[in-house]
Parts: sequence; structure tokens; C-alpha cells
Amino acid sequence: MAVLGMGDIQGRNNIQPKQQKFTINHFNGMFPDDASCLEWLRGYLYPEGITCKLCNKVTKHHRDGKRPSYSCDICGHHEHPTANTIFHKSPTPLRLWFYAIYLMASTHCGISAKQIQRETGVTYKTAWRMFHQIRALLSETEPVGGSVEVDEAYHGGKRKKGTGRPMVGDKTKIPILGIAQRHGRVIAKTIPDCTSGTLLKAVKEHVLPKSTVYTDELKSYGGIGTMKNQYNHRRINHTSGVYVMGDIHTNTVEGFWSLLKRGIGGTYHAVSQKYLQSYLDEYSFRYNHRDDTQPMFTTFLEQIEKA
Repeated sequence: MAVLGMGDIQGRNNIQPKQQKFTINHFNGMFPDDASCLEWLRGYLYPEGITCKLCNKVTKHHRDGKRPSYSCDICGHHEHPTANTIFHKSPTPLRLWFYAIYLMASTHCGISAKQIQRETGVTYKTAWRMFHQIRALLSETEPVGGSVEVDEAYHGGKRKKGTGRPMVGDKTKIPILGIAQRHGRVIAKTIPDCTSGTLLKAVKEHVLPKSTVYTDELKSYGGIGTMKNQYNHRRINHTSGVYVMGDIHTNTVEGFWSLLKRGIGGTYHAVSQKYLQSYLDEYSFRYNHRDDTQPMFTTFLEQIEKA
């Protein structure tokens, strides 16, 4: 079976929108049962055919009738496409897994585990596990370069009047660092604090050398321009009421903060520090693939891999 791509939908609708739509009718037509999901997984994970571990070469395999596996036509060795993936040893039907991925990929602001439970009929414990297994696929850590905006934000706690920064000793606010490439990708990471050492280390890790880095006036960013990576550091002074001065601004990363806060506040209401990074990964992933021409569901599926 061919790997799901935008061409499958273009042929049906004869249109070419910026990002191809993938409706519930498309999903039901392409994945009516577990067998069709398994066949897609086989085609995606073994594009050149399945290599038999006993024959030590690519051989023809046939689908086993009573188990989610394929047997070598020569020696009978079984190969399980779901092994060492997020579906590994899961008693949940494969189609429900695919449907949960479809639900998560079809919303702009995310979907809760409770909603997955209602839509799929599984227990909340199972929905919660599926929710986090799928989200674990969405982490992207490649550094960005060029014109890059860096800004910090805080999650949780009560807002201090006049600023989002926590008061001294306030441990209810979780600091997050956002690194946004203009007209490109964004990286959002939880950090222990907003000291100079922490911020400069994060910039060095996630921003390519010789990039132009835009920040606000926070003193902790002061050393960016003197780092060995030879960054060109440019700053905008928000406390003076200046938010744009020519090409100097942090509007890109602040726009991402707006999307993130509306999404988490409207869908999840509260997120613990333990799981916050996985939520950041999901929202960053959606943002980074906003201009993909293939459906977001396809992009989610293509993150599946064997450990």
C-alpha cells in the first residue's frame, strides 16, 4: 500500500489548497479497519520491503491471518511492524490508535485525553497513555539560524501586576524559553531559571553560529553579542514602550506565546511542570509544520518510527 500523501487527496478533490484537508470521510475510507492501518505501517516503515532476519535479505512476506505480523515466504519468520513503536504490545486496536492521531492532528489548539476517551470509547487511563505516546513523537530539536528571536515566558501561578515575571521566591511560575526563526521554525523549552548562564547556554545549543539574535532588554541576554559563536545581538526596549524599531522586534516569538497560552488555557486549563515540555513540543510541532502542503494527519503519522 502506498504511503499516505497529499496526492491521495488531490486526486479526489481536484484542488490544491495550501494545506490539504483530511476529513473524517477520508480517514474512514483509507483506514476502515486494523488491517488497513497495519498495511500502511508496513509500507511506511519498510519502503524497500521487509528484510528477513533469518534469510538476511529482503524477501516476500505475506500477512498472517491471526496476528498483526507478516511472515517470510521462504523461512516463515515473523516480522511485527508495530514492534518497538508507540503501538508496541498495546492491546488497543490499531485503528483506534490511528483515530486518536487523527483527532490530535485535526485541531489547531490540541485535544484533551478526556476527549480522546469520549471519541474512542477506551478507558481514561488508556486514552492518557495514547495521548502522551503520540505527543512523544513530536519533539524537534534541530537548531535554527538566520534571523532569530529569543524571549522568555512563564507558565502557571498568578500574574504580578505590570509584568509576567515572577516575584522573588515565587516557584509557581515555570520559565519557558522561546526561540523563533523569522519565517521559519520555533523551539520552546522549559528552563530552570532565567539567569544569564541558563539563557546563554540555551541560545548556544539551539541557535546556529553567526545568526542575528533579537531579544528584549532583559539583562540576562547581555552576553549574547560576546559569545564565541559570533552572534549579532540586537535589542528592543519594551520597558520604554518601544516594540518595533525597523527590523528590531520580538513579535514572531510573542505571536507564538499568544497561540500557546490560548491553546493551553482554552483546552487544558492547567498543565503540570512534569508534562509541560510535551505540550510545548506539540504546539511547536504544529507551528513548524503550518505551511506543509500535506495534511497535518500525514505529518503526524510520518513521525512514527521504530526505537
